[in-house]
Amino acid sequence: MDRTHTCNQVRIEDKDSTVTLIGWAQKVRDHGGLKFIDLRDRNGITQVVFDPDYTDKFDAVSEFRREYLIAVTGIVAPRPDGTVNSKLPTGDIEIQVKSYELVNKCDVLPFEISDDVEVNEELRLEYRYLDLRRPSMFKALKNRSRFTNMMHRMFEEEEFLNVDTPILAGSSPEGARDFLVPSRKHPNTFFALPQAPQLFKQILMVSGIEKYYQLATCFRDEDLRKDRQYEFKQVDMEVAFWSQKQLFDFMNKILKKSFKEIYNVELDADIDTITFAEAMDKYGCDKPDFRITLDPLVTVNDIVENCGFGVFSGNAKAGGLVKGLRFTGGMDHLGRKDIDKLIALAQKDFGAKGLAWMKVVEGKLEGSITKFFTEEELVQIKERFNAVDSDLLFFVSDSVGQTNDILDSLRRHLAKTYGFMKEGQHLLTWIVDFPLFHFDEGAQKLDFEHNPFVMPMDEDIEYLMSLSAEDILKEDVKKKVLSLVSDCYDLVYNGVEISSGAKRIHKPELQKKMFELSGFSAERIEENFGWFVKAYNYAAPPHRGCALGLDRIITLLEGKESIRDVIAFPRNKQGHNPMDGSPLKVEPEQLRDLYLSMVVPKEKKEEVKAE
Repeated sequence: MDRTHTCNQVRIEDKDSTVTLIGWAQKVRDHGGLKFIDLRDRNGITQVVFDPDYTDKFDAVSEFRREYLIAVTGIVAPRPDGTVNSKLPTGDIEIQVKSYELVNKCDVLPFEISDDVEVNEELRLEYRYLDLRRPSMFKALKNRSRFTNMMHRMFEEEEFLNVDTPILAGSSPEGARDFLVPSRKHPNTFFALPQAPQLFKQILMVSGIEKYYQLATCFRDEDLRKDRQYEFKQVDMEVAFWSQKQLFDFMNKILKKSFKEIYNVELDADIDTITFAEAMDKYGCDKPDFRITLDPLVTVNDIVENCGFGVFSGNAKAGGLVKGLRFTGGMDHLGRKDIDKLIALAQKDFGAKGLAWMKVVEGKLEGSITKFFTEEELVQIKERFNAVDSDLLFFVSDSVGQTNDILDSLRRHLAKTYGFMKEGQHLLTWIVDFPLFHFDEGAQKLDFEHNPFVMPMDEDIEYLMSLSAEDILKEDVKKKVLSLVSDCYDLVYNGVEISSGAKRIHKPELQKKMFELSGFSAERIEENFGWFVKAYNYAAPPHRGCALGLDRIITLLEGKESIRDVIAFPRNKQGHNPMDGSPLKVEPEQLRDLYLSMVVPKEKKEEVKAE
């Protein structure tokens, strides 16, 4: 039977016409001798009716079960009075089946094909082909497809070229562990799956492409989370001769248009830009959620440096950070037992050693730690926070990074739990001027904040070129180098990073120097990046780029909790695919062809036994 209509296409205007539909049996019902089936395809549902006085081979219909695939031919008829389903576009008609064909049977289902039934994720992943039949899963994949198609159109309108870059390439240090692929033709050598098309898209700029984009598959051998998979998609782009403003304006335009047309999400007309330093100071993170209406964080190092509370004063003098959060009207939400529970939560989930607090009562700060402060210090703290009666002040005293992390988590928790969020807002913000380096205390060397290819600010290049790797170990030099910022940027959507990018180094001598300052030997630079630096000797243009995290964006716009719900065939939290069983063992012959043998450390053997 050739289908004439989809299961969401027939309307009352088609009354008395003959149609053929093909779909899965969503529901099967027996009403007084008549058999009713809600027939479903990717477009929707149509009710079909089997009548013993009209339908050929009616008796065999009794065998039909849920998810049987059936083709039917029949007459379009209005539903009888009182049976119209206003929730369905096809709810005022039904198909009176004359003939049918059972296309395929279905085994007993492991779970119901419905959005209304909670199903264990592991079971959903094992039977992913059934899970994808659920309307919400199909909708997510459909919208993802529409989103990517729109990306293609908008990049092409701007005359970007869609260029494929290699999947098999050399290993390079880009912040995560590579997936390695052994070469059969070249024993003891390996390809690496790309963490990103970073080097190749920069080479395309040297090639004079000027405007490149790609929906790139990237691979990172990292522990999986709800927002991370071994392989993921990014909308990757690189452009020569553009300023930061030109890139921002273009990305803002395509995101506003795609969010609106695909999801009817209206982004604010003006997309803000703030510096990394401001974001860390006010919000404790480089991806603040500007829907939160709680006040920014407040640093009090200068006030507490000589106070009587040693936890604060000792840490402040040692170069740590003492910082706090004003919970507006907090006493209306939290009693003493609630505060104790919050402290326990901060210790268990946020990594806090403790959480100090004060409350404002009749214009004064009270609490168990206030006895360690002078009246003047308490007044200064109250004024610094602009605190008023019924407010609670929470403090963390730890290293700079740890203090910021804890207070960021606490602020998000309080906002979400107690309604300090502007609902229905969709806010994009560019975070700019990231640090160029951070210092790896364990290895006692500089490391790149983002990657080795990020451009320093023009005014700092001469200074950097004058340094050696040994100079970095001098305290004054290290302090200055760690204060330098780069032309690097992230794009944050409602508190989640969805893009990262930078202006790239395009001079060979500066690129070599950046490698050297981070401890790369001349031999390693040549082995890993010699071909890349060589290309810069041939008049490489200034260029910049960024990449949008496609999976994260669709997850957020679909209102899902995990990127696994917007990827057709994801892996579970352990990196295993319950459907096909991968990763799998291979035959010894395959290993021999690759000149490999398996050596499993003793502790790993014990882990395997335990599993």
